[in-house]
Amino acid sequence: MTDSISRFPVPDPAELPDDLREVMEANAQKAGFVPNVFRAYSHKPEHFRAFFHYYEVVMRGASGLSRAEREMIVVAVSAANSCSY
Repeated sequence: MTDSISRFPVPDPAELPDDLREVMEANAQKAGFVPNVFRAYSHKPEHFRAFFHYYEVVMRGASGLSRAEREMIVVAVSAANSCSY
């Protein structure tokens, strides 16, 4: 373990399952950093996968909202909660 976030240990990325490491690396390339929520969830790979499954359902599942509208909702909720993500 390389670090800790609150009470969550953070596994060394080299020790993660390939699918988790790929998601984290892709996000780091796109955003320039790996969000702490990814790092914390990587401690329990099944939780990480569940989180991303939920994200996929919310952001890409059937809905009357466009992707842009969903993103605007995410930004508004994050701002209201003082969340930098």
